[in-house]
Amino acid sequence: MQSIKLPARIEAFCALGTVIKALGLSDRKDVAEKARNENPWFTEDSVALALKGIETLLEKDDLNSWAMSYSTEPAVPKTIGVAMAGNIPLVGFHDFLCVLISGHRLKAKLSSQDSVLLKFIWQKLVEIEPQFLGYFSAEENLKGVDAMIATGSDNTARYFEYYFRKIPHVIRKNRASCAVIVGEEPRGEFKLLGKDVFSYFGLGCRNVSKLYIPAKFEFGDLFESWQNFGAVIDHHKYGNNYDYQKSILLMNQESFLDNGFILVKESGNLVSPIATLYFEKYNSQEDLKEKIEIQRQKLQVVVSAQGWYSSSVPFGKAQLPNVTEYSDNVDTMNFLWSLK
Repeated sequence: MQSIKLPARIEAFCALGTVIKALGLSDRKDVAEKARNENPWFTEDSVALALKGIETLLEKDDLNSWAMSYSTEPAVPKTIGVAMAGNIPLVGFHDFLCVLISGHRLKAKLSSQDSVLLKFIWQKLVEIEPQFLGYFSAEENLKGVDAMIATGSDNTARYFEYYFRKIPHVIRKNRASCAVIVGEEPRGEFKLLGKDVFSYFGLGCRNVSKLYIPAKFEFGDLFESWQNFGAVIDHHKYGNNYDYQKSILLMNQESFLDNGFILVKESGNLVSPIATLYFEKYNSQEDLKEKIEIQRQKLQVVVSAQGWYSSSVPFGKAQLPNVTEYSDNVDTMNFLWSLK
């Protein structure tokens, strides 16, 4: 198989970003419908957001700078197994990008909940650069790989750790994201935060599942700012989860807030159920820092208004990471580069 040099690989992915950006309405609707038939959570809006995220990852200057910062010409290309999740559309694309940009071959076990979209992306990439043929395959069995990247729950991570213990591997576990509120944010900022909460119906690890709020915070302005997201309740699966979680809270006589499409409950936990959002109060900046540090190993993203909080991203940007942001903060490219 003829190898593709790094400049050609970069150029192909940059062109892929351009092709995705130029997709017509008919093509977008067609692929979104196929994705929704495979996974009812994958609405047209969710697929559109996922494609927008890929456009962000494939911005030419950022992609070129990122890829060229690694030594990405392996003497002998390895076969990298990737077990991909399927909780949100194209959640495995960054691994797809990393493996192919690094010059290795990718053997992927696609999620049964998200196979349509990645195959669509692969087809577009091969149309741009036919030399990629042979560098990617979708397999049910990931035996015979030289290294492994897997994303799953804490339980499946233990299985992956054992099964792939004899080869180099990156095994990711459950993560969640949180928001820091000071109580003085304008409603426009709260509206942006709504994107981080409700995009993908809250199913992604980059979705905000918990708020850290000042002790005297009132939810009125926040709820008012989120009214445009109320249509989530019309999705039957989300609506069923909302009804189920509300019934549990009522039966247990627990205190909670309800704006008609999301349930908000005080909790020390980080990961909230679908249609539910946790909050925890803090009394000072020191108290806030301590509470977040306790959860640091489980946090994927922290968001705050205009990114004021240390190492956070601005409200509304949680689902649009740049290419240098890695799941679980593990540098996938460095891992691939180390496979000599």
